[in-house]
Amino acid sequence: MSVQSTPGFDLQPSAQRVPMKSNYITNFDFLNQYLPDTYEKEFERYGNRTISSFLRMVGAEMPSNSDLIKWAEQGRLHTKYTGCTTTTTSGDDTATFAIPVAQGNPAFSANNSIALRVGQTIMLSQSNGTASYKAIITAVDYDATAPTATVAFYNAGGAATHSSANLFDLFVYGSEFKKGTAGMENSLESDDFIFENSPIIIKDKYAVSGSDMAQIGWVEVTTENGANGYLWYLKSEHETRLRFDDYLETAMIEAVPAEAGSGAAAATGDVGNKGSEGIFYTVGNRGNVWAGANPTTLVEWDTVISRLDKQGAIEENVVFVDRDFSFDIDDMLAAQNSYGTDGTSYGLFDNEKDMALNLGFTGFRRGYDFYKSDWKYLNDPTMRGGLTSGKVSGLLVPAGSTSVYDQILGKNAKRPFLHVRYRASETEDRRYKSWITGSAGGAETSSLDAMEVHFLSERAVCTLGANNFFLFQA
Repeated sequence: MSVQSTPGFDLQPSAQRVPMKSNYITNFDFLNQYLPDTYEKEFERYGNRTISSFLRMVGAEMPSNSDLIKWAEQGRLHTKYTGCTTTTTSGDDTATFAIPVAQGNPAFSANNSIALRVGQTIMLSQSNGTASYKAIITAVDYDATAPTATVAFYNAGGAATHSSANLFDLFVYGSEFKKGTAGMENSLESDDFIFENSPIIIKDKYAVSGSDMAQIGWVEVTTENGANGYLWYLKSEHETRLRFDDYLETAMIEAVPAEAGSGAAAATGDVGNKGSEGIFYTVGNRGNVWAGANPTTLVEWDTVISRLDKQGAIEENVVFVDRDFSFDIDDMLAAQNSYGTDGTSYGLFDNEKDMALNLGFTGFRRGYDFYKSDWKYLNDPTMRGGLTSGKVSGLLVPAGSTSVYDQILGKNAKRPFLHVRYRASETEDRRYKSWITGSAGGAETSSLDAMEVHFLSERAVCTLGANNFFLFQA
């Protein structure tokens, strides 16, 4: 058996750009002597329809003064190169390895392209897993287009079995010098990764004529933020505000930069043409991505944990998931119980006949702490929950904060891994602006016989340490 497609859920938006006939009473038939019973209060059949709250849970908001936000993130502390090649004959005591140019470090010095130095001891490992060796660097050619390092093996016979087709990985683990010798040649300069993002301007508006503001209806309307009454425009105005609040969050999640040569970049008129780097875009490009079906076994989660070990190894993480992913995690954890076949020994223990059985889990620990939280945005059928292509089932977010240099404060400051920067100065705060124009509803700014409620915000999301995030997608 399965859930049938009919009847389904309604995707038709209730918000329209013009008044609908259904908003007003049209049956003024005084010849009918029978009056129907009416439920005046509007029934909230979809419950709380708003989906925002994610960024409020995991991030913070702080002002910014510029069209461009930049920050620096630390690079790796130790030196490692992969895919190195050599043409040296097997069995030689020395060998010369070519270092891939793409892995060079321009910050080493003006003319030096790799961060290897004479006297450093290294570990060499064949990429095919057949052998590994220890060696000491005896010479380095810092040619910017073809850097090489010559090494002397510690073992007699050198690299006993290899061919020109073999690739080697190497990393530095120390150094060795003879007595009474000079110090290490050259020095290393720290290399930061510089990232940036641009804020985008988000707008919305609600307009109602003065005449419609004076029209009372028979339906008592209500919204999620508590607005109620018999004036229909109250509902529409408040729903516009709620919709705008949701867009403030979803724009930060879904935004993408406009690529060069794209239609968005060439757009004319009043619409924006630069875009911004949202959370999904940033994690998909600089973070970790799990593609395919959800990880449903400990072996698959061990793969996730192994990747986190190679990144920042953040101790605590929150996994925001859709309903299917949440159930997959519950089933996986329940299966670890030796009595899991009965399905009654996990959740609430001492299961009495009057107790509800808790078949869900809030988190688990395996190497790291993982806390599970349902994300309404991924379940809502009018948003991500209704997708088949491009579906996202979860996002792993590291808990805590990281240290970054704050240009406004002029010093290092602790910032959440996810936070929103909004435009603001001493005279203008664009975090959340709302104003009324027209000549109705108390406004006296123009001769327009209407009330227009405007909403505006200018903001960008900063995803610090995207390498610690995990995106789970189809």
